[in-house]
Amino acid sequence: MPVKFLLPLAVIFFLVLACIRKGTSLPPPETVPKVDLSRYMGIWYEIARYPNTFQQECRNSTATYTLREDGTVTVVNRCRRDSGKEEAHGTAKVVDRTTNAKLKVTFFWPFYGDYWILALGTDYDYAVVGTPDRKYLWILSRTPEIEESRYQTLLVKIRELGFDPDRLLKEQPQPDSAPGAS
Repeated sequence: MPVKFLLPLAVIFFLVLACIRKGTSLPPPETVPKVDLSRYMGIWYEIARYPNTFQQECRNSTATYTLREDGTVTVVNRCRRDSGKEEAHGTAKVVDRTTNAKLKVTFFWPFYGDYWILALGTDYDYAVVGTPDRKYLWILSRTPEIEESRYQTLLVKIRELGFDPDRLLKEQPQPDSAPGAS
């Protein structure tokens, strides 16, 4: 087949593939209706997460958020690995001021990732955070552990949002789960 015919065939193939994918993809998950950023600030303990490359072999993961005067958020993620403690510093900015539930986070400017708050306890005692493409997901808590009944309820919510709860890696609390512990 002449080369001049391959390009149009390739374009048609990718257009058909894109239509098939578009027809079967889920719409982005709904976020919570409103987040009080000042209440959301502080330390959060990771209860479970989808596997990802940047947290391989991490345990006792925490995220600490601090609201800045300019409305952005300082993000400090910590975890323990066999090689020792690890810390990552980043910045988040709110992209949906109506709800404050959609943020963009960067640890390596100019690259930003989505951070959507999908579920939130009325007392801000737990949160489910994910991305609109459903590639990333975390269950967070103000304490290193949550009750099993709460965890099971969150698994139901996660499934309702179109995520696969079977992909979650559940954190196993370690004795040094306090942030900064040796």
